[in-house]
Amino acid sequence: MRVLLRTIAAVASLAALGCNDDSPMSPSQSSDAIRIVFVGSTTRRSDLPASAQGCAAGVGVTHIHPSWRNFASIPLQAVPPDRYEISFTDVPVGSRVSFRINDQNSCDENATGAVTRNVFANDIRLVQNTTTPGNGDEPGYALTIGANGTISQ
Repeated sequence: MRVLLRTIAAVASLAALGCNDDSPMSPSQSSDAIRIVFVGSTTRRSDLPASAQGCAAGVGVTHIHPSWRNFASIPLQAVPPDRYEISFTDVPVGSRVSFRINDQNSCDENATGAVTRNVFANDIRLVQNTTTPGNGDEPGYALTIGANGTISQ
């Protein structure tokens, strides 16, 4: 009987611990979370030169290519009128990672629409500091995220 009571007490303790919102395993407490923001118009510019129209059509929706996902294309969420964003919870902590953002409104600045300014990670303004694979080497961003969510470039 005593063993049964101890077992019940242990199971109840574990169940209570699993329901605790302050548990380090809670998704909102993830130490590798990163929020990427690109500040740019969410509507296509009407003043893009004719020479940029092919690029703009090729870029399609504004998207990101993160290295930790093999540079796959992932659409950014538009937050009209002037912002795109995305959050990731699978960024390797303590490892240098990189990414590129392509936006059709940047086609007059870069022939592939690669964005070179107005990008933030966890509210830290990033500087274009690496190249990423794409149509040749394309401008991108590199950073390291710390266990507490701090960003270093």
